[in-house]
Amino acid sequence: MKDFTINHSAAIKALTLLTSLLLAGALAGCDAAAEAATMMTDSVRAAPSGISAESVSPAELATARAELETIPVKGRAPKTGYARDEFGPAWADVDRNGCDTRNDILARDLQGETFKPGTQNCVVATGMLADKYTATTINFVRGNTTSSAVQIDHLVALSDAWQKGAQQLSPEQRKQLANDPLNLMAADGPTNGAKGDKDAATWLPPNKAFRCEYVVRQTAVKAKYHLWATQAEHDAIAGILTACS
Repeated sequence: MKDFTINHSAAIKALTLLTSLLLAGALAGCDAAAEAATMMTDSVRAAPSGISAESVSPAELATARAELETIPVKGRAPKTGYARDEFGPAWADVDRNGCDTRNDILARDLQGETFKPGTQNCVVATGMLADKYTATTINFVRGNTTSSAVQIDHLVALSDAWQKGAQQLSPEQRKQLANDPLNLMAADGPTNGAKGDKDAATWLPPNKAFRCEYVVRQTAVKAKYHLWATQAEHDAIAGILTACS
């Protein structure tokens, strides 16, 4: 959580600025050179610490910080009784648009998507995913051996939700949670598998630039469905949100 590194792109820009101003200083005198050195130092200090907040607005960050303080902090409940079908049938058509939730999210998150003929533009056949977890590009091709390359992740895993209050929700509320676009994202299959049901205290996206949006959305989901967080999870999310500023 604290092994943040200086954004090299920002540092390079700062050094370029220093070079330009030092050249100006050679013509205009020592005052310009001194100012350049000061500006370079300030720019490097202001460089992001490896976490980018570009994908979320200041208002969203402020909302997430406020919401986090409303989320109860408790210990993790036993996983006893958890089953996927406690959250309703997988990928139900909860918005009644004629397409199941998995294909809705694929259509939302993929670029250049095509659809299986005869499905009224419901079943996604191909597309390209700019994966937020790994900052890589993945070609999606529907098929028995290829579909798993792109999976639909629950940002707040259903098992984690079950252990932090979801078992107290009604079956309909759990169904909504499992199919809520806020809590769903197309993602690299192997990375999603590695995440499993871990929370923010035990797993964060390898792509640090996505971590702000990741915890902002997790916080929004937990607040929306009245779930709680462990102390370690709360502290991890709070640390990320602080770094995002």
